[in-house]
Amino acid sequence: MHDSEEHPTSPALRASDAERDQVEARLQHHYAVGRLTLPELEGRAVAAYEARTREQLQDLLADLPGEAADLPAPSTRVIDSRLLIVLLCVSPPAALIYWLIRQRAARRRPSRPQAGEGKGKGEGAQTASK
Repeated sequence: MHDSEEHPTSPALRASDAERDQVEARLQHHYAVGRLTLPELEGRAVAAYEARTREQLQDLLADLPGEAADLPAPSTRVIDSRLLIVLLCVSPPAALIYWLIRQRAARRRPSRPQAGEGKGKGEGAQTASK
């Protein structure tokens, strides 16, 4: 009789507070990127904390893309705003250095494909100065 309670594949498996928090965090992310409106976020967040089973939590995310779709394409130009905020709180000089390094890296990336254009301008400038 206790066998049905021990099967982890059971759809009626009860959800933990940590799982509810994870779903709520994912809902906030989807709101932040524009997939949910504020009323939708509020309604789903309430439903997440009222959910008793994992299946109920999964239903709240069923029409939203999974975590793989949420990740931006790898790019060195993207500044991780969460890291920047933590650094600002913990060590403002470290945050400034992180921001400067990321800005410098972002400026260097676009100039690489245009390297052929830069040579032409440089040669013209050298001949004009002679």
